[in-house]
Amino acid sequence: MPNNIEIIAALVIPLAVLTVLRINAAMVFLSLCLGYVLVEFVAKDTDSLISFVAPDDSSVSATTLRLVMLLLPVVLTSIIMVFSVHGRVRTILNFLPAAGVAILMLVLAVPLLTPGLRYAIEEQGLWRQINDAQAMVVGISAFISLLFLWTQRRSAERMNHHKRH
Repeated sequence: MPNNIEIIAALVIPLAVLTVLRINAAMVFLSLCLGYVLVEFVAKDTDSLISFVAPDDSSVSATTLRLVMLLLPVVLTSIIMVFSVHGRVRTILNFLPAAGVAILMLVLAVPLLTPGLRYAIEEQGLWRQINDAQAMVVGISAFISLLFLWTQRRSAERMNHHKRH
């Protein structure tokens, strides 16, 4: 268990930040998905640019660039969405997509780390359990995030309806 402290911290910190600051975790989940798309489709082309500009530091720079591409949409969305979840029930329900964000962020970030750090994390038992459950986590988190977004739309429509009358 002591070896898993990094993984536990990587899960608990985003979960706590999203919950305490009442950040709309469904929007952050979608931003994390966007970051993954950027890493998959844009980072490959930027690798050649990095290797041309800084040939000696290409592995560290490429790793850093990929992590920035993955996490920048998450950070920006989190800043914009601070205190966007209103009401006690919604705040409690926001915990579910926040947990999905924390797990998915870990699953997407670990393969982008430097090889030594990545292998150290991948050797841990908790990582193997999370990695084995990643398809289920992504599916459930996506579904919960969509439900959360759909319910927000309905409450916004009700608020607009009440303002008109």
